[in-house]
Amino acid sequence: MSQANQTVVPKENSRGRVLFASMIGTTVEFFDFYAYATASVLVFPALFFPNATAINAILSSFAIFGVAFVARPLGSIIFGHYGDKLGRKGTLVASLLLMGIATFLIGFLPPAAGSWTVLAPTALVLLRFAQGLALGGEWSGAALLATENAPKNKRAIYGTFPQLGAPIGFIIANLMFVALQTWSTPELFQAWGWRIPFFFSAVMVIIGLWVRLKLVESASFQKVLDQKKVVKSPFAVTMKKHWRPTLAGTFIMLATYVLFYLMTSFTLTYGTQPASIEQATAAAEAKGKAFDAAGFVPGLGIERPTFLTMLIIGVVFFGIFTVVSGPLAEKFGRRKFLIWVSAGILVFGLAWTLFFGPGQAAAMAGLIIGFTLMGLTFGPMAAYLPELFPSNVRYTGSAVAYNLSSVIGAAPASFVAVALWKAGAGNTMGVGLYLALGAALTLVALFLTRDTSDVDLEEYIE
Repeated sequence: MSQANQTVVPKENSRGRVLFASMIGTTVEFFDFYAYATASVLVFPALFFPNATAINAILSSFAIFGVAFVARPLGSIIFGHYGDKLGRKGTLVASLLLMGIATFLIGFLPPAAGSWTVLAPTALVLLRFAQGLALGGEWSGAALLATENAPKNKRAIYGTFPQLGAPIGFIIANLMFVALQTWSTPELFQAWGWRIPFFFSAVMVIIGLWVRLKLVESASFQKVLDQKKVVKSPFAVTMKKHWRPTLAGTFIMLATYVLFYLMTSFTLTYGTQPASIEQATAAAEAKGKAFDAAGFVPGLGIERPTFLTMLIIGVVFFGIFTVVSGPLAEKFGRRKFLIWVSAGILVFGLAWTLFFGPGQAAAMAGLIIGFTLMGLTFGPMAAYLPELFPSNVRYTGSAVAYNLSSVIGAAPASFVAVALWKAGAGNTMGVGLYLALGAALTLVALFLTRDTSDVDLEEYIE
């Protein structure tokens, strides 16, 4: 075969391909995840728990929401194993495909009635578990795709691109829910409108797969192959030799997870809950249901489309400050920068009732401040966590740390917050103290961990 007829295989990924592939994949993953999170507040309590009281239906919906966080550490072990043994590319494709299939199938689930009274919630649990497995492998692979292909002094900047998938996916998912609620009747939305975002995910998955299939392996992983340093059991090696950075990374992510799920799932529940018994009675009568005053907990009484719009505005700040965080983390170092941001989250938690209690304007201010802090703390994580681990266990180590944090930080956040709000009879002080505690634990982890800005990712192999 002549040289002119040979296919030229690229030896490295272009900057544009790296940044777009890392961002589009996490956008798809987080879109799917947030579509479920939004539906778990707006639709699933009534759809899958029709016989429960309003507050118990919400708690049951959040409990299934938390199933994915239990699955995520298992997903991090499975996908981390193959990511460190076979390569980043194939693992990223597999995680994206699993998330897409699970989300698409959720859109077909019938209401919990008749023969589906038990089967529908059970199927939802299984599909939610599959979503968790997929997300357990996605984030770390996308973070490695960005940072292992970045110049040494720009890893935190490149690392913000997979992080942007979170606000972008959130905005797309919630814009769809706002549009569907605005352009359809409540009956149509409850019957089939909520399913459209789950079906739409198939289109986004195809785009993500097309981009990721064009990637080649990073130089860091290729060096592991060349030096024959692939380990037999990445998870076992991580737990035996690198348990300290794994534990540190878990708590470094804690405040980020608690903050995000309070700012999204909990505030949506709290913000749209009727503010008075009279308002709750009217809402129940409009749905043709009897109102049970015994289980009533007052919220802000804001209309759902209005509060979803407020959330979208807040998430715009999340995206902006995710981008801003990259250069700042390069300038000041990951550790020092995150110490200051975590201190800000702690103060925000102590001041929580100043924003979530007085009314709509204060809540909007709280959403902007909270999501700004979220962008600043989330942005550097894609650089910081992978830099804690050597190349031959980097996928597993960063994935396990990230997803263990989801178990203790994200999974209980909405459930605990609702319980604290209920215990406070509508007062949210306990919710703020819960956030402050998470931030305090993150600060301890940061003070006990070194800065990793000067780590050479290609040479750090054990």
